[in-house]
Amino acid sequence: MALSIWEAIAILAAGVGAGTINAIVGSGTLFTFPVLLAAGLPPVTANVSNTLGLVTGNISGAVGYRRELRGQRGRVIRFGITALIGGLTGAILLLALPSKAFDTIVPALIALALLLVVLQPRLARALARRRERNGTEAPTDGGPALLAGLLLASAYGGYFGAAQGVMYLSLMGLLLHDDLQRVNALKNTIGVVVNGVAALFFVFVADVDWTAVLLIAVGSTIGGLIGAKVGRRLSPTVLRGVIVVVGSVAIAQMLLR
Repeated sequence: MALSIWEAIAILAAGVGAGTINAIVGSGTLFTFPVLLAAGLPPVTANVSNTLGLVTGNISGAVGYRRELRGQRGRVIRFGITALIGGLTGAILLLALPSKAFDTIVPALIALALLLVVLQPRLARALARRRERNGTEAPTDGGPALLAGLLLASAYGGYFGAAQGVMYLSLMGLLLHDDLQRVNALKNTIGVVVNGVAALFFVFVADVDWTAVLLIAVGSTIGGLIGAKVGRRLSPTVLRGVIVVVGSVAIAQMLLR
């Protein structure tokens, strides 16, 4: 559909915001999806176009965090394969299921993810004490529990994606014994895989507004570079605070729309 100059500017600006927040936390869809709907795109077309447009922003955010990815090649491969399977499953479900199928459960999932983010330091210490008592060591890759959680979160990401990054950070922050910035770098890399496979699927089977895709792609690429610079300077406490705020906004938006 034809966009007015003001609609185009709004979508471009939303893309910048989405790319920035995706690199720091995730949930960039909260910026772009409402703007696409306001511009007159049907919900499914808006969702598909949004996913396609945000891929370049995911890539620029991941590149910005490449320093924190050092020594995590094994994790990237394992988590990436899991994310690919989950993301493709979610993309297929988007076109196969009514939107209300996820609408009722997603706010609860995000709320649980936020609770895990807030309690993560305390829970991690409790798990460490339990392992010490049992004489066991923490798995460096998070174990089967993390892979199962990432699979489900990636399926959700391929389906819609708002607060997808919050879910990744809560799962990996709890189950990986590592610095939160390194976990954030993993989150950005997984986001590239999920959005990429979903976008590739949508190109062949769904209606796409390529003007909106281009505008979001340009904006999110710029935003991803900005977000990587800002995000890596945040302390773990501040980063958790940002995650909670963004996730809370996501819940409010989903309950009120």
